[in-house]
Amino acid sequence: MSENASAAAADTGPQWFGHPAQLARLFTTEAMERFGYYGMRALLTLYLANHFLFSDSTTTSLYGGFTALVYLTPLVGGLLADNYLGSKKAVKFGAILMALGYFTLCFGGDTAKPWAKFDGQQYAVSVETKGNDKAQFVTLEGQKLQIKGNEDGSVSLLGADGTEARHIDKGGFEAGGERDVLFVTIMLIGLSAVTIGNGFFKPNISTMVGSLYAKGDSRRDAGFTIFYMGINLGSLGSQLACPFLADAYGWWAGFLLAALGMALSWYLIQFAGPKLEGYGEPPVGAPNRDIPIYLGAIAFVPLVWFLFTNLMAAPPPVEGAGFMGYLMGLPILGKVLFATFLACVVLIPIWSIVYGNRAEWQMMLAAIILIVFNVVFWTLFEQAGSSLTLFAARNTDLSIFGLFEISPGQTQFFNAIFIVMLAPLFSLLWQALGRRGLEPGIPVKFGMALAGVGGGFLFLVWGTQFAGDDFKVGIWWLAGLYLIHSMAELMISPVGLSMVTKLSIARIVGLMMGLWFVSIACAQYVGGLVAQVASVETVGGQVTNLKVSLDTYAGVFETMGFASAAIGGVLLLISPLLKRLMHGVK
Repeated sequence: MSENASAAAADTGPQWFGHPAQLARLFTTEAMERFGYYGMRALLTLYLANHFLFSDSTTTSLYGGFTALVYLTPLVGGLLADNYLGSKKAVKFGAILMALGYFTLCFGGDTAKPWAKFDGQQYAVSVETKGNDKAQFVTLEGQKLQIKGNEDGSVSLLGADGTEARHIDKGGFEAGGERDVLFVTIMLIGLSAVTIGNGFFKPNISTMVGSLYAKGDSRRDAGFTIFYMGINLGSLGSQLACPFLADAYGWWAGFLLAALGMALSWYLIQFAGPKLEGYGEPPVGAPNRDIPIYLGAIAFVPLVWFLFTNLMAAPPPVEGAGFMGYLMGLPILGKVLFATFLACVVLIPIWSIVYGNRAEWQMMLAAIILIVFNVVFWTLFEQAGSSLTLFAARNTDLSIFGLFEISPGQTQFFNAIFIVMLAPLFSLLWQALGRRGLEPGIPVKFGMALAGVGGGFLFLVWGTQFAGDDFKVGIWWLAGLYLIHSMAELMISPVGLSMVTKLSIARIVGLMMGLWFVSIACAQYVGGLVAQVASVETVGGQVTNLKVSLDTYAGVFETMGFASAAIGGVLLLISPLLKRLMHGVK
């Protein structure tokens, strides 16, 4: 059944809140997939920093690389579905791989043993709880000394009476962890399986949603907004439950719950039966390449593992090397990401000129421009899983009205709950404005989103001025950031998914959906680099000077806020031009 025929059938069939009834099954399938992914993501940064004791730089780099690949692989998954598998088979296979990946993460071994090195010698580090914080100690010549970082980058070793027993100049102190290579390898294999599985799942579930609506159907944006609420409804539960289980029983329990959620997502799509019959089927006349594609995907797990290890081993960029020097110095993953994105941005419009008419080419060009701006939004928004999670762990009072505390990983649930609360309102708002001809165009929504994500960071920076003597801000400042970011997200993410299906030439809509996710992949990678700018010195996974970390985060977040607001303003200025290129698509 063609996309138009499928959409027509859905439009005349049973309805679900004014939308095709098939949206309900896709909604729940995506909700459970996101339950698994966001539950795992709520743990990942803290898992890397506190279990494996990677430095901030390595943690945020690996996190950024993983989330980048999660959004790069949909380019290939969309292409294979367009030409061979069809969306439905691709989603099923992706769900299986992701569930196996989460299950693999359950095997992390013992926590790495922290150490500190200075004066050419390595010393074991012990970590002890002192009030609401943790302190780090080394034993030197029979004396137990507390490690304290100073604002100038030097380190003081303090005696029991708080006086400085030893001073180590900046650059003379190194901290790390002794970790089991086997369990690091197992962790990277698990992330690799999730990465490849997501490439099959992510673009094709969205493509199936788009196929429910005929071209020109004004309900499409609202339908994607409802679908997007499913994403966050699923993530809401897991971002609370997975960190709780990890704290109560160990990291394995949190990852196991993520695996079970992903398995349920597979069950929902595998046994959808007649509910999704005729949707996401293989292209008519396409040869059956299912088994070679599945085996090839599994064979790529070692390649993704290699990309992760190369990323972790990459040296920092050389200062003064220039832009080309910077690009050449990137790890392999960085080179692949930027080369893929640039190639798509250049070649897809050229293909559109050759195989499409003038209007189709202009619409595709508008989509490409919006996708480029999308990179900026997600670079900043996805700090939630890296620098903002670390900020929550180090410089946020996690008490809720003095009654109880939540864990740093659980702070990510603010975004999910705000999306669930606001998504229906935004859906109704777009429909109401659309009926009156007042709905903002897609470029305007994108511009407002960029300004909004910047505003969220500036709100949190304002809150740092009210930090207490412990250099921690109230949790409600962080919640306020997530509220502003959630409103911005609703103006770009579901709208962007809908935009891709509306502006793309029909026969490459899967590829364009893949490119949308490649733009997010580049953003995730750059976001990891941005998070590294906010890196602070840690020993045994703990910060040695909270004032330094507070000032560092505030400075980086302020720069992000003003930059994003300015870029959003530029997009608003050029929105009339983009509107003409879109030929009436709203």
